[in-house]
Amino acid sequence: MPKRPVRDTLLARRRHSSPQTCLALSLKIQERLLSLHCYAEAGSLALYCAVNNEVATEGLGRSALAAGKQVYYPRISGSTLAFGRVLSLDQLSPGCFGIPEPPEGEIVNAAAIDLILVPGVAFDLRGHRLGYGRGYYDRALKEHGSSLAIGLAYDFQLVDSLPVESHDRSLTAVITETRTLWF
Repeated sequence: MPKRPVRDTLLARRRHSSPQTCLALSLKIQERLLSLHCYAEAGSLALYCAVNNEVATEGLGRSALAAGKQVYYPRISGSTLAFGRVLSLDQLSPGCFGIPEPPEGEIVNAAAIDLILVPGVAFDLRGHRLGYGRGYYDRALKEHGSSLAIGLAYDFQLVDSLPVESHDRSLTAVITETRTLWF
């Protein structure tokens, strides 16, 4: 099964979901994450700024900062995705692809972060992820060491199986509005 038809179908479905529905489901997903032991124990957390009806993470960012966690967001430079620390969400400003990024400054790789939240277009029941096709997260997660990489998804983004290539990186877990899958 080629990746493109899966990507196109699920992007269209997400695009046609109402922002209100996505926000309501996102809040359920956030509640599930906040209840996990791995979140409570994480001293550092990498998030992403949701675009195009992705699972929202702004509330998680605010909660993590209020809890005293080190909070990081992705920053793209060329073909590399690294993570920059923020002390406030107000520090985020439009960057590559118009997606908010942290300011230039302290950049770390994935291995330095306890818990990495990962967006995606589709996720399967074996921990594989399908992104937008540019490979940024696959390259960043290549060296994630003992960091937990958790995908945030709506139930409709889960499929039985995705095509996997040698450069694709698996996740530790996927959280949806109704379940948490550990791999």
